[in-house]
Amino acid sequence: MAADPGKLEAFVGKMAGDMGAAMSASLVQLGDRLGLYKTMAEAGPSTSSTLAARAGVNERNLREWLSAQAASGYVDYDPATSKFSLNDEQAMVFADEGGPAFMAGGFGLIAAMFIDEPNVAEAFKTGRGLGWHEHSQCLFRGTERFFRPGYNANLVSAWIPALDGVEARLNEGISVADIGCGHGASTVLMAKAYPNSRFVGFDYHAPSLERAREVARDEGVADRVRFETASAKDFPGEGYGLVTIFDALHDMGDPVGAATHIRERLAPDGTFMLVEPNAQDDLSGNLNPVGRMFYSASTMVCTPASMNQEVALALGAQAGEARLKAVADEAGFTHFRRAAETPFNMVLELRP
Repeated sequence: MAADPGKLEAFVGKMAGDMGAAMSASLVQLGDRLGLYKTMAEAGPSTSSTLAARAGVNERNLREWLSAQAASGYVDYDPATSKFSLNDEQAMVFADEGGPAFMAGGFGLIAAMFIDEPNVAEAFKTGRGLGWHEHSQCLFRGTERFFRPGYNANLVSAWIPALDGVEARLNEGISVADIGCGHGASTVLMAKAYPNSRFVGFDYHAPSLERAREVARDEGVADRVRFETASAKDFPGEGYGLVTIFDALHDMGDPVGAATHIRERLAPDGTFMLVEPNAQDDLSGNLNPVGRMFYSASTMVCTPASMNQEVALALGAQAGEARLKAVADEAGFTHFRRAAETPFNMVLELRP
């Protein structure tokens, strides 16, 4: 090989950074699990001894963790005082779980990708796929905690108001079905915002719905939310004023069949709100940090999940608007528009 020495050095440097980031993922999950970030946010600038006492952990182990976090730029370190701290931005990302920028929770999803790698490797060999339900338990909670901050920041304040006439109808009172609801983060959020409407969350993964029911009780909306085990192609009910799918259509083996069933269950003036990862229609347009995340997750979770089901269309998490419109067209929807977007998501409005 006749590698260019300068390019090789730069690429090795990039790999060193990537390996450091990958190794740091387990440390972020550790800090999240032990409440270390929240302890730091509450304590302010502190030595490792002070933080260890407050967190109830061993000081020597914590000091090494803090050092790694400082090297990553995840926490600040003052050499003059030997104190560690979280600045405001770091605190929002690592310690404020109810905020719009919280990201620590998503590292459970990353952990599942490592744990399940042997099973995904087998799926590569056989083409059988790997069902969502066959993954490590940390995937389900990690996925909820990864997407929930974006829903908290945008769903009620921007996405629903961007839909034509939907917010007014929710305030008046309609029936809403949230398909593929998982732990119910989106369902509960809508129920809290629109008390005159009634909500049902459907998911084929029954253990996730147990968690969703707990969340609904804790948030005080169990009187107007229920959760039922059903797939996107067979959920019951009719005359829904709004049907939603959040970041899940691309995981389905038969998204056309799911969208067709949704169209048949909508009221004549009902709306299907489809939220999917924000992607360009061509690969080159997705070669960026967000695309890197979603293609990686899609390789390990989304595409194998679809291939484990009937039809196995395998849209992938970076399907793009054109492919999603093709699904909507085939399912019989005549109205399709992009109503809103963020760097992570596109919000699509579909009507029969």
